[in-house]
Amino acid sequence: MGSEPTGNPPHGVFVGLTTLDIIQRVRGLPGRNAKVTALRQDVAGGGPALNAAVVFAALGGRATLVSRLGQGNLASLIRDDIESYGVKVADLAEASFRPSVSTITVDEATGDRQIVSTDAGVEAGAPEASVSPDGREIGEVLEIIGPADIVHFDGHHPDLTRAAARWGSGLAVPLVVDAGRWKPVMAELVPLSTDIVCSADFTVPGSDDEVLSWILSQGAELAAVTSGSAPVRWKTTSAQGSVEVEQIRAVDTLGAGDFFHGAYSFARTFHDASGRQLDAPACLRFACHIAALKCASPGTRSWLDAMDGVSPLDYLRNE
Repeated sequence: MGSEPTGNPPHGVFVGLTTLDIIQRVRGLPGRNAKVTALRQDVAGGGPALNAAVVFAALGGRATLVSRLGQGNLASLIRDDIESYGVKVADLAEASFRPSVSTITVDEATGDRQIVSTDAGVEAGAPEASVSPDGREIGEVLEIIGPADIVHFDGHHPDLTRAAARWGSGLAVPLVVDAGRWKPVMAELVPLSTDIVCSADFTVPGSDDEVLSWILSQGAELAAVTSGSAPVRWKTTSAQGSVEVEQIRAVDTLGAGDFFHGAYSFARTFHDASGRQLDAPACLRFACHIAALKCASPGTRSWLDAMDGVSPLDYLRNE
């Protein structure tokens, strides 16, 4: 981390969804009423914000996840997983809350996957509605977490998102949104944030504006859109362009987008030799590189060993 001006690892706060992922790797996705034998099984914590926090920590940052885990065996499995990678957890769930389980099937031949999940949770009497601490309580937790160098959102758990966005906007640090698809809270979150990186599936209800232009019209400094192996398009108020995606044989694409966003947030905390923050294309290129490393390996955890000592500045210097 010698590239950091202070020499201290950056602190990222990641706000959003936590799930338990059960991943089955098969020779071919099963058809209707079919049964297949898995070639490999992995069990790990999941969710966009969680995975982003994991790679942020694996790259050398300090990561804190603000989410809902609750108690019980499922929560313990998730907590043990992410804490083993250095991620701290600020759990704002009541004891009755249970995290969702995502069941994922990955095609060995193509790396494509099928995912079934309840996202933020619908069981046990709709815990998203029943487990809702007030903004003051969430703010107190965030103050205890301490200063952050970047705050990252996936848009799940709207009450946590709103409170953390208000808190983060007072820190004068980048606020990054992983906008995989439209959620109602995005209407409030985008204007408070600096960097919005969305997928090709992100659309704005009731707007005829091109997505990147709409994002900038809300006050964001950067808008970008990813689309699989196609170039990443980006736009600011003064420039626009695209970043090529590394072309590899994808073994497993599961979580690649989450890790892309976590790596982007990590790069956003870096400065070049003259003390200037890395520009958007540089951050996006580094994120593409990390996502490519992930896609070359099965599962969502075994590939992380390759992250040790990877610096955005070193990578960009060696391009």
